[in-house]
Amino acid sequence: MEEKLRQQDSDCIKIVLYGPESTGKTTLCKQLADHYNTLWVPEYMRDYLQEKWDNNKETCTYDDLLPIAIGQMNLENKTVEKANTILFCDTNLLELKTYSEAYYDGIAPKNLLKFSLENVYDLYLLTYIDTPWTPDDLRDKPQEREEMFFRFKESLEKNNLEYVIIKGDKTTRLQEAITIIDRLIAEKSEHNR
Repeated sequence: MEEKLRQQDSDCIKIVLYGPESTGKTTLCKQLADHYNTLWVPEYMRDYLQEKWDNNKETCTYDDLLPIAIGQMNLENKTVEKANTILFCDTNLLELKTYSEAYYDGIAPKNLLKFSLENVYDLYLLTYIDTPWTPDDLRDKPQEREEMFFRFKESLEKNNLEYVIIKGDKTTRLQEAITIIDRLIAEKSEHNR
């Protein structure tokens, strides 16, 4: 089980799009991958839970969390092998852990807790709640957007993780993210000389 949650070693710069539901993570992730001519890792949880909903009208349970985590890491580890020098992740295990604690009274599976912090990323882009709420089968907290945003922000701060809040319309978000990422790439390049 533990090996399935462990991040594959890579020289890629790994950037996570992180934040509550319906805040533009997937849109920005795709835009950034296109801009940098690289790959991005989709959110496994979305497909997993949509299939569960479509088949039985069932929502996420605590028992779904580890299979979702394993699926997410499998996608990331397969994608990083094919990416160029940068990889964008439309979520990671820390996001799943944060959701688990929000939905299950502060509890998350032990292995999820461990690997949400052991797996390393260079930067988190925390997407703000200034995008319009887009309802779908899976989204369920439109009145709790601010509370969820602060939960995500707190999880980054509590674990001393490098992050930047991304706000604005699609164009503004993309330009801001590119500026930040270009700076990160330059710093990494300088450090490796």
